[in-house]
Amino acid sequence: FHLTGIRLAPNEKLNIPVLFMPHAMKMYKAEVVVHVRKENGENWTYELSAGSNKDLNRNVFLAENGGIKGILWRYPVHGIPEAPQQKLVVVRCRARQRVEQRVEMLLMGVVPDATAVTDARNSDMVNGDNSANAQEVKVTDGFSATAEFLYELQYQSNEIRSQLESLVGMHLVQKEWDTESGIVTLIFNVVFAPNKPMRNEATLMIQWTAGGAWKFPVQFIATEPEVDDVINIEAVGLNKESVVGFKLTSQTR
Repeated sequence: FHLTGIRLAPNEKLNIPVLFMPHAMKMYKAEVVVHVRKENGENWTYELSAGSNKDLNRNVFLAENGGIKGILWRYPVHGIPEAPQQKLVVVRCRARQRVEQRVEMLLMGVVPDATAVTDARNSDMVNGDNSANAQEVKVTDGFSATAEFLYELQYQSNEIRSQLESLVGMHLVQKEWDTESGIVTLIFNVVFAPNKPMRNEATLMIQWTAGGAWKFPVQFIATEPEVDDVINIEAVGLNKESVVGFKLTSQTR
């Protein structure tokens, strides 16, 4: 869309609404361009030398007298569709034990002919222009610029991260891409080895380098541990004390 004739007073703010309605799980690019000129038609007095920054030359309109009659501000916009939150995955284990569980994640709407690709080195922003037409699903931990799909386990707070990060492991063991239905199946092997009873939640964030993103909530539940031992105290007589000794070993210093 194109808007003209907006008047701004000195130090006044301009809010520009941006609406994003994706039709497919791929990245969309746009640019918001703001063109400013003086209402009275006068120019800004400024001289641009031959060695001036190319971006500066590209974003100004020069008048015949060497002044500036118009200035452009360019704001790149990257739209990344995010699927609705998926169903909850529960991983349960008794405290002081270890469990391995296969978890299947279905990514809907993955279109093979999407051409825009994210630049994973720039976190959530998308700048790359590589092709994403490869049929093979490549997945890596964290955010690697060479991956087709990226996954990361995110935590709601630093406190939950400190409780879970050393107790949880997640590794991709199988992947399939049905290009006709647009469904990618990722199967993860989840390891949970809690040291005490707890109930915490994390989010498995999966990002397609062509722009789509899926979030899978994962709940980790550690139940009460097994009884360590049974202590039997045998009475020596009425109104007499009976004593039994046992040792406790600390797990840390």
